Amino acid sequence: MAPPPEIAIPSTSVSDEGSSKPYTLYNISLRLPLRSFIVQKRYSEFDALHSALVEQVGAPPPQPLPGKHWLRSTINSPDLTRERQLGLETYLRAIAETPDRRWRDTLAWRTFLNLPSSSTSNSTVSAAGMVGTASGVADPGAWLDVHREVKQCLHEARQSLSRRDGAADSGNFSAAAEAAAAAKRVLVKASGLVSNLSDGLRRMQESGRLGDGEIRRRRDLVSAAKMERDGLDKLASSMPGAPAATSRGGMGHVQASSSNRSNLLGGHRPAPTGRVLGAPLPETDRTRELDNQGVLLLQKREMESQDQAIDQLAAIIRRQKEMGIQMNDEVERQTELLDSLDEDVDRVEGKVRVANRRLKKM
Repeated sequence: MAPPPEIAIPSTSVSDEGSSKPYTLYNISLRLPLRSFIVQKRYSEFDALHSALVEQVGAPPPQPLPGKHWLRSTINSPDLTRERQLGLETYLRAIAETPDRRWRDTLAWRTFLNLPSSSTSNSTVSAAGMVGTASGVADPGAWLDVHREVKQCLHEARQSLSRRDGAADSGNFSAAAEAAAAAKRVLVKASGLVSNLSDGLRRMQESGRLGDGEIRRRRDLVSAAKMERDGLDKLASSMPGAPAATSRGGMGHVQASSSNRSNLLGGHRPAPTGRVLGAPLPETDRTRELDNQGVLLLQKREMESQDQAIDQLAAIIRRQKEMGIQMNDEVERQTELLDSLDEDVDRVEGKVRVANRRLKKM
């Protein structure tokens, strides 16, 4: 019997479906043995799930559903959103981790989380793991989380193949086979995640949630992940240190070259592609890991800082202008005083001339 999925709600987002009233979406992260994906649900869907579970099982789940707030909305209250997010995560984990499987075996639970039916065979589950969910990851923040998980899976695959090569060089072919099998499992999981990223990118492009530059950047990331995954899969199909095995059809496996192996296992990364942020602005370390909303927030902060600098400069210029006006007024007053002094000198000179003439007559 397959183990229950690992469930978490790491983040939330707000819907933007045209003119309809916005609502909060809870990004449910599920980790299965062969794949990982994210499902987005709103609170009303949790409420419908709870009612369906009570109806199908005949008993409420082990954890009560967080109550609905009639006077407050999660759209305008981050604290309420966080509180409900934690409550819904606790609600789902209680159902997933309880020893009583009655709620997990219901059709409502499997449909809510897009889980395969209980009668699905291992091969079908493996195929579902490779294909991923049909809905993809339509939230930009959740998309980046899945991409980071893909990179982690590829890193684990490289480590497993490195252990395989080391074990094969030392003659421990049993350990090498185990490491190769572990790499295969991780690559199957990575394949499902990459498919999920492609579907989510297509949905975000159709809904217009990301700009053309960001869509191109993320498409390049998906292409790079696919190429790296295919290269690691080819490398995992060959066993170093042993003769190439012949398949039933008579075609042998191609042995990976040492250069390809060193590139794949030595941490080779494709050259980063720049995001078009609006020429001539280049991609920087501060914007490379940000989505469009993060870049917009960073741009707003930079503009606020520039506005503050402009305000300070304007205040300095105003003070300089006031000082110039005061200096001009002072110069005009001094000019008036000088003119008045010239007039006084002229009057005194006239009086002196009159006095001199009188002295001459005397």
